[in-house]
Amino acid sequence: MRILVVIPLNEDEKERLQTKMPEAEYIYISTKEVTIELVKSADIIIGNVPPEYIKESKKLKWLQLNSAGTDGYCEPGVIPEGAYLTNATGAYGLAISEHMLGMLLEIKKKLNLYYINQKKHLWKDEGNVTSIEGSTTLVVGLGNIGGNFARKMKALGSYTIGIKRTKGQKPEYIDELYTMEALDELLPKANIVALSLPGTKDTYHLFNRDKFNLMRKDAIILNVGRGSCICTEDLCDALENGIISGAGLDVTEPEPLPIEHRLWDTPGVIITPHISGFFHLPETLRRIVNISIENLEHFKKREPLKNIVDFKTGYRVHNK
Repeated sequence: MRILVVIPLNEDEKERLQTKMPEAEYIYISTKEVTIELVKSADIIIGNVPPEYIKESKKLKWLQLNSAGTDGYCEPGVIPEGAYLTNATGAYGLAISEHMLGMLLEIKKKLNLYYINQKKHLWKDEGNVTSIEGSTTLVVGLGNIGGNFARKMKALGSYTIGIKRTKGQKPEYIDELYTMEALDELLPKANIVALSLPGTKDTYHLFNRDKFNLMRKDAIILNVGRGSCICTEDLCDALENGIISGAGLDVTEPEPLPIEHRLWDTPGVIITPHISGFFHLPETLRRIVNISIENLEHFKKREPLKNIVDFKTGYRVHNK
């Protein structure tokens, strides 16, 4: 059994991993150095390797992603039939929800404008700001990331409305819970709309001109899922015409955002280059490593794996 590990582990973590299946051969390598030959020789892969490297990989029994998103891995012919695909749901909620909160406060308190003024050595009052307390937050996609953000917003005094694919039980930090069918009727109520959705056919350009026209003029939209969930040109139009007031984006369409793109200079936008997750917060990597070690133990014991992905939806199966 050959196990290919492309996430950075310290010596203690390597030892913990190897105790779960001591008879296996372990190869530790960075994603930049990994080759198609190494990928095709592996029975188990821990970490994201290029999906095209996996195609026709006859040996692969299980791929543990270090991402929550599964873009490219659920396409037919990528993962061999009978092999498992698991993701890192549960690892990113802390880091990304705090990043969302940071972007939101930057827009609401006009800190972006004051930073520009600071660079110009300009002492200037930028006028009225708005508050989180007393606001209404609509969280579209109530997984680990959306749930963490909703909990923080609730703690800061916002009225929280959640949208999930399937309704299920309402968490205590959500005041109202709906499914996607209710989106259009909920948008006019929200001061803050937070998106943490995967990139699928159902979410492609979910937010377009029609959706922005339903939103409040003081609304701020946050997107940390996939850039394709928002039609970028329609967002630019909505901000330039005062249809909505702000956008905090850690993901864009396209990515990387071309240097000449109009979005850079659109009023009310905060852009970060898809960095809210990854391993920038060390705790995120620690959580991914723990999920991987736990899943290797399950695999060895032939127990159900955590975060198994449904190839049809790209979401994890909620059986564990």
